[in-house]
Amino acid sequence: MNTKKKFHLGLLPRILIAILLGIVLGLFMPLPMVRFFATFNGIFSNFLQFLIPLIIIGLVVPAIADIGQGAGKLLLITALIAYCDTVFAGLFSYGTSAAIFPKIIVGGGGVEAVNEYENIEPFFTIQIPPMVDVMSSLVFAFTLGLGMAFFGSTNLKNIAGEFKDIIVKTIEVVILPLLPIYIFGIFLGMTYTGQAVHVIKVFIGIIGVIFIMHILLLVFQYCVAGAIAGRNPFKTLGKMMPAYFTALGTSSSAATIPVTLECVKKNRVSDEIAGFVVPLCATIHLSGSCLKITACAVALMLMNGMPFDFPMFLGFILMLGVMMVAAPGVPGGAIMAALAVLSSMLGFGEQEQALMIALYITMDNFGTACNVTGDGAIALVIDKFFRKKAPEMTSEAC
Repeated sequence: MNTKKKFHLGLLPRILIAILLGIVLGLFMPLPMVRFFATFNGIFSNFLQFLIPLIIIGLVVPAIADIGQGAGKLLLITALIAYCDTVFAGLFSYGTSAAIFPKIIVGGGGVEAVNEYENIEPFFTIQIPPMVDVMSSLVFAFTLGLGMAFFGSTNLKNIAGEFKDIIVKTIEVVILPLLPIYIFGIFLGMTYTGQAVHVIKVFIGIIGVIFIMHILLLVFQYCVAGAIAGRNPFKTLGKMMPAYFTALGTSSSAATIPVTLECVKKNRVSDEIAGFVVPLCATIHLSGSCLKITACAVALMLMNGMPFDFPMFLGFILMLGVMMVAAPGVPGGAIMAALAVLSSMLGFGEQEQALMIALYITMDNFGTACNVTGDGAIALVIDKFFRKKAPEMTSEAC
């Protein structure tokens, strides 16, 4: 019996290898090979656009239906705090990015020039039109999800749950494995047209700013939670560091739940509240992810010379907060869920979406660490107001 474990290369290393290979091979790869990958990217992009409305329906419907049931008031308030914190992270990210990124990004010098890649003609194209557009799928998902929550329809909920499983499995076994090849093709084309070096330099600056914003967001979250709960914010944040570094290594909120639970309990949160809030927030609280996506979107719009303003991003962030609640718990799941609003509300095309995916996954560890560490701040607030009611509320949730 062979007991050796198979070596598994994570998504982030594969994306980084794809970027590196795309830059190196693009320097000398002949045009026919570049056209081959342009052909693959065209087909993959069409399939991704076809899948986006299905992702919205498959993820948003059961997420809204679940919010309407369970532990009643405790669940709704926890979900509301998680959503508000996620939206705040997006607004903080937009304000900071809009102030700093114009100083380090030369407008119109990045993705706009990279669009020369479109002149590298693929050998053939396959059109896969979506069955429904993005806005229609959003309205349908909200209508069906709210209706299911109101009527408590068990049959529809089971169907929605099975459809969600299909969508998540499609992301896991089709989209994510092929994603590195797609990213490789993008950077291959950028190198072939002479734009990759500029984009990589800008990426490094963006990543540094986003990491600092993550730290500032956590400090703010724990200052607010500490003020409400009457705790020292820096001591409580310090006790969450095992969860932070575990998430940094696993890139998974779900895999970090046991460590997060222990850290939250060390901050004197009751077992009942910790056991309820931590698993729930691991699914619906993605403030770090929202921060990343917003910052990356601002950066790419600056690089592309695309006009934007606060009202545009306010609507985007409010909708993005909903998509973060519905994001699947797989590496890169948040950015997959966000592609719909990026395309429909910000006008992102194939090139911008591909760069968003690459930039997001490059920092996936930091976003996940910020998400799970922020869960501890929410647990402190919920514990302050619901500790005495915890046994009753959690018994309903079981």
